[in-house]
Amino acid sequence: MMAKPRILVTGAGGGAGGGGVGRMVVETLCRQGVPVRAMVHHDDERAGHLRSIGADVVVGDLTRPDHVAEALDGITRMFFSLSVSSSYLEATATVATVARARGGLEALVNISQMTVSQMTAVSTEESSQQRLHWLSEQVLEWSGLPVVYVRPTAFLDNVLFTSLVARPVAQSGTLPLPFGEGRTSPVAAADVARVVLAVLDDPDRYIGQVLELTGPRSQDMNGIAAEYSRALGKPVTYVDVPPDVWAQRLAAHPELPPHVTQHLITMARLHRENRYDRSTGTVEEVTGTPAQSVERFVVEHAHLFVGPEGPRNAH
Repeated sequence: MMAKPRILVTGAGGGAGGGGVGRMVVETLCRQGVPVRAMVHHDDERAGHLRSIGADVVVGDLTRPDHVAEALDGITRMFFSLSVSSSYLEATATVATVARARGGLEALVNISQMTVSQMTAVSTEESSQQRLHWLSEQVLEWSGLPVVYVRPTAFLDNVLFTSLVARPVAQSGTLPLPFGEGRTSPVAAADVARVVLAVLDDPDRYIGQVLELTGPRSQDMNGIAAEYSRALGKPVTYVDVPPDVWAQRLAAHPELPPHVTQHLITMARLHRENRYDRSTGTVEEVTGTPAQSVERFVVEHAHLFVGPEGPRNAH
């Protein structure tokens, strides 16, 4: 029997922007008995969880070439994931140069975002993070490494659709976002993880490809609100918040760093400009199972949207 490939997953602790895709990938690989090394930035309870399920956990900084070289030792396939960060480009360049210097990598699965598909070398309308993702993909392309590019649209797990709207959904049955009449097709992190796992399992057929991932349909926010309603068993109505008012509220959020805040404000503006009106069947094409709907996601995460009175006919 051929030995199973050793896989490195970075960003395995989860964090802003990624919806925990890296953690989900590690958990599944461990259940399947695949040798997996999980690279995390902090040795905290999340790292402890990964150790407890059998992952080889290394703590390191992706901008440190010595840390990257240690993490890549003995690795043949890699999932490169990193939270929203101002050092994203430096981390990508460090990974690419170290991986190229050491050789032996059969596949590097890189996750960015679908907005990159609409960008050019002179684009200026996107967020700093989206620009870093675009530049990072250029670096990976120039590196000559065997790369597969995974580009999800907005995550259903993103704070835009979860923690930032949880209280008004629970208390007043409203979904307040500044998306105007823009349409969107958010995708669940669990579906993105399933695609990444399929590519890691059989990367040869995908090397050099771009996989654009969305939810099952693109719809306006009234349609999104209707799915929240069905999932929670109560009326939920979309409220179009003035962009300036919403941006001011977000800027005052105590837990969001400025780089993340600027990214979220830009995502909201691009939604309003209908830049997220995209729909693909790639999740089903790669995995054999369709991407889950907003309704199904909210059902599975109903605890996030329940007020003190508890759920009403949630199913």
